[in-house]
Amino acid sequence: MLLIAGVFLALLFSTATTTSTSPPATPLAPPSAALDEVCGRLGGYYVTPTHCSSTLCSSTSPCRTLRDAPSVATLAARLAADNATAARDSIQSALSSSSSSAAAAAARSSCLQLYAGAVPALRWAAKAVAEGRYRGATEVLQAAQYVASGCEGMAGDAANAVLPRENGGFGDMAFVAHAVVASMAAAD
Repeated sequence: MLLIAGVFLALLFSTATTTSTSPPATPLAPPSAALDEVCGRLGGYYVTPTHCSSTLCSSTSPCRTLRDAPSVATLAARLAADNATAARDSIQSALSSSSSSAAAAAARSSCLQLYAGAVPALRWAAKAVAEGRYRGATEVLQAAQYVASGCEGMAGDAANAVLPRENGGFGDMAFVAHAVVASMAAAD
């Protein structure tokens, strides 16, 4: 019985899942040994190795060339800042080009304010991580995890219609980036 449960858990955590509303997945770049090492130690942060590597490695990610744990942390923090910027810009575009309800416009406007504050903080955190200063960056990334969910809360039941998909993508990236950088701070 334990063997069956173990096999089930192994299959569960090693299988990437997609939803029917997602576009076809782009092929992932093969991860580096450094990425495997860092992603393998994030269980205490509720991030599986598969989730970590699939979040950090896309077809355009330099994850194949990562040479050590600090370079993985640098990539994670930079991607979080880049994703926040993309989400902010997408929300700004939707706000200025959409003729939606007053409630939807108010939710987008409030969400835009969250991102307007988060983007510079995340840029600072990415720079700090690149310089090997993890402790302050960890707190910024931890707070950033709540930006996407805060936007969803403001949009309420209409979140999927009101918010661009980049909001959810940023939330996922912030979660993984926080785990990576926090693991580096814990290793100091």
